[in-house]
Amino acid sequence: MFGFLSKGDISMLGLDISSTSVKLLELSRSGGNYRVESYGVEPLPENAVVEKNISDVEGVGEAISRLTERCKTKVKLAAVAVAGSAVITKTIEMAATLSEDDMENQIEVEADQYIPYSLDEVALDFEVQGQSPRSEEQVEVLLAACRRENVEMREAALELGGLKAKVVDIEAHCMQRAFELVRADFAEEGTEEEDHIVAIIDIGATMTTLSVITGEGAPYTREQLFGGKQLTEEIQRRYSLSVEEAGLAKKQGGLPDDYESEVLVPFKEAIVQQVTRSLQFFYSSSAYDDVDHIILAGGTSSIEGLADMVAAKLGTPCSIANPFAKMSLSSKVNESNLSNDAPALMIACGLALRSFD
Repeated sequence: MFGFLSKGDISMLGLDISSTSVKLLELSRSGGNYRVESYGVEPLPENAVVEKNISDVEGVGEAISRLTERCKTKVKLAAVAVAGSAVITKTIEMAATLSEDDMENQIEVEADQYIPYSLDEVALDFEVQGQSPRSEEQVEVLLAACRRENVEMREAALELGGLKAKVVDIEAHCMQRAFELVRADFAEEGTEEEDHIVAIIDIGATMTTLSVITGEGAPYTREQLFGGKQLTEEIQRRYSLSVEEAGLAKKQGGLPDDYESEVLVPFKEAIVQQVTRSLQFFYSSSAYDDVDHIILAGGTSSIEGLADMVAAKLGTPCSIANPFAKMSLSSKVNESNLSNDAPALMIACGLALRSFD
């Protein structure tokens, strides 16, 4: 079994390996208050990670090494995550009287009933979720299985970067954990926080992931191939720029006057369409037909005016994720940089929080 969902009680870095960058976050806690000790974002070589799978372990390892050096962190243990699409999860019921070791043995014997791969190929873990609603003598247990190579590639990249993977988590669970920090801000007066249904839409460079957090169990997730890279490619094509020039122009401006109307607005409309489509899939496969709030996360979400456009088109309040709103910052953290990067740091934040489980 791998420490897939295992508890952390030691200082760990949250390390989010996405398709274009590695993001590092180090948190500390005093009482109930969190503090950002260090953070950083390091770009990855082109195609080092393709659709959430590492294809260039050395390239990722070197980026991690540069990042830890720049962040001047002394912590050597890290929590990393695999994408929801790489993980099979299943909730089963087991006798409440079983010890953790007995559960582990029983799961290993019965795992082939739940997992469609050979057990040699998967990293398997479980977490007791609580008492079964059907019987006091049973508990609900969340099983999670992931192809071993997904886990091993991440371990190898971290090792090359001078770190050790202590925990491997699931991205959607990290999103949910980071969201819990600000959940109270989104609950309407007079309603229980748990009754509030929130859709978090993480728009990365190549992938858009919807996580719907209802008050019960694991979040619903769905991934779609769509992201900020499409905007970069369109800038590149239309204005005959290199990838680097297009990426810089996207962030810093300086593009021709027609950029806004001809490129940016159609791209924002395409995002609204993706959000609508993702939510339609959720409604058609669940008992829900509405969400109370939409939160945009990921690097692409900070495009000016995007949240307002989503709110106007869908008629649902929409805001940009910032899990650090109530945290204090160490002197080496630049507040305005962190504020700009905050939407893209939800997964890294959920991972760094594993230190305090």
